Amino acid sequence: MSAELNKKSIARNYLFLGIMLAAIILGCIVGWFWPDASVLKPLGTVFINLMFCIVVPMVFASISSAVANMSSRRRAGKIMGITIGTFVATGAVAAVIMYVLMRIFPPVLTPWTDIPAEEVGDHATTAQLIVNFFTAEDFVGLLSRRAMLPLIVFSILFGFGVNLNGGKNTPVGRFLEDLSNVMLKVVKIVTFYAPIAFFGFFADLVATYGHQIIKNYTRAMLVYYPLCFLYIIIAFPLFAWFGGGRRGVGVMFQHILKPAVVSLGTCSSVATIPTNMEEAGATGISKDVSDMVLPLGATMHMDGSCFSCVLKIAFVMGVFGVPFEGIGMLVRVVLVAVLSSVGMSGVPGGGYIGEYIICSIFFPNQMEMAFPILVTIGNLVDPPATMINAAGDYVVSFIVSRFVDGKDWLDKALAKK
Repeated sequence: MSAELNKKSIARNYLFLGIMLAAIILGCIVGWFWPDASVLKPLGTVFINLMFCIVVPMVFASISSAVANMSSRRRAGKIMGITIGTFVATGAVAAVIMYVLMRIFPPVLTPWTDIPAEEVGDHATTAQLIVNFFTAEDFVGLLSRRAMLPLIVFSILFGFGVNLNGGKNTPVGRFLEDLSNVMLKVVKIVTFYAPIAFFGFFADLVATYGHQIIKNYTRAMLVYYPLCFLYIIIAFPLFAWFGGGRRGVGVMFQHILKPAVVSLGTCSSVATIPTNMEEAGATGISKDVSDMVLPLGATMHMDGSCFSCVLKIAFVMGVFGVPFEGIGMLVRVVLVAVLSSVGMSGVPGGGYIGEYIICSIFFPNQMEMAFPILVTIGNLVDPPATMINAAGDYVVSFIVSRFVDGKDWLDKALAKK
């Protein structure tokens, strides 16, 4: 990859993020100095309504198409199973770490608004969460944005049905792939409007809630950014030691810097795949392992996103004055964090869908206010989260190699050099 191509990739990936953040800052300034800036709120409401119209067909088409087009062999199935299991395990660890930190250092100390509990809405119990994850009452119920979890499960089942019936070569398979591509283009079109929407959102929020917004977002970032770097220097070596033995940590640190820099620079896990492939080959990881783990990791291994998911839930609960405590809350938060981060990251616009899942479970009656807050946190934490996600893909390949090629896979690989 040439230096010129790297510069263009970095500029392209950060340009829109910069425009979004500039629009948010401008909205904050307008809201600070103009008490009647709430009249701009409809600019944001239009964006939310457009996304509501897109989200159901986009999720169905994207997930069904991906499952319908996949192929598997025995070793590939084993690698895939171990890989996904590892993604879920590391994501759960990340979610628990952030949950503990949010209990110690809550980002919002004083609620922004006194909303009666019944208006916020009761979040689902653990039993309800499990039932709602798998099912809706009927097919029509799947067509609501409030049934995102059952829709995901149905989309996976439908995709398997298409796969068993011939896969991508069938008329239904081709239709799903084409519909998925169309919905991606629609999302891209609507996203161009996002800076205007967030200008309106934050002009209204700052005009209504004032200095609390800046103070609380600052507290959140002071927890999130250091955590990401600590995770790299503490958790990654533990994963490398478990997967590669006593020599794994040293080898990991020899090769992880380049993927970390590329992911931080491009703000894209997918853009980091070639670099991860190169470093995995230099490490001695089997090609079939790296060919499976790294592309899957770019769309499913999201420890940094699990961090941000828990941060988002804790933040908005603080905004509404809802208690963030208890074993039941921990279970719900970890489950939603792993699902929305690991399960939805490969879907175009998956970040927005993850926020819809959070809103539908924890803030169903306050979605219009909760959604822009969640998306803004996502924008603020995106660069370090991507670094954790993408560089972690390389580290996870150590763990998968241990289970697929044996505990001594790294010693054998180094002996060949």
